[in-house]
Amino acid sequence: MRAEERQHRILVLARHEGRVEVAVAAADFGVAAETIRRDLSELERRGLVRRTHGGAYPVESAGFETNLAQRVTLHVEKKRRIAAEAVTLLGEAETVFVDEGYTPQILAALLPTHRPLTVVTASLSTAAAVAESANMTVLLLGGRVRARTLATVGSWACAMLSGFVIDLAFLGANGISRELGLTTPDPVVADVKAKALEVSRRRIFLGDHSKFGASSFCRFAEVSDFEAIITDTGISSAEAHRYTLLGPQVIRV
Repeated sequence: MRAEERQHRILVLARHEGRVEVAVAAADFGVAAETIRRDLSELERRGLVRRTHGGAYPVESAGFETNLAQRVTLHVEKKRRIAAEAVTLLGEAETVFVDEGYTPQILAALLPTHRPLTVVTASLSTAAAVAESANMTVLLLGGRVRARTLATVGSWACAMLSGFVIDLAFLGANGISRELGLTTPDPVVADVKAKALEVSRRRIFLGDHSKFGASSFCRFAEVSDFEAIITDTGISSAEAHRYTLLGPQVIRV
């Protein structure tokens, strides 16, 4: 099998499974582990995967995006720690925007229920997670529902957001970098995120280490737009410091 064909199959596997392990791929393709490492290095050079210890995971782009089912299996413990830390920054906020995605969904379930709180979200999953709380008012944005993420997008969602003044927005992204800011593959998703950013007094970014240094098709924010970035210790303290120089506090949990 030629290297180009093997790399294509490795990429397909990574996108289907959410990750690829060197040892498993070497056995599947009948090649040495070093061959797979070279393949992954080439795919990383082309911006298609990100290397990790012992493997790689796919980079989301205009042509590829993980679905919600895949997201609930990746870096789960890290996402739980990130969400728990984010809740501690709620302060006196009475209205919050909770973005689509699995980490924000975890956060929504951790929001305090002992006091009144209005939650605005485009995510059907997030709305369902908190709708039964007696002290929570849940506002689900209208629009077209994206099957991949079960979140609403489009002009209706943005029009609803434009009429709000929100105390605090918890936002995610498919990629964040110091040079390119925060990005996501789909323009309509970027529109909703940008509008949420615009109408919120405070903004906090939630994202595990796999998001850092990655970039996708549509930019919707700059790093400097956020008061805080919450991530895990997979990003080094030195790299975290470089992000703090752009404005936000970076919290590694």
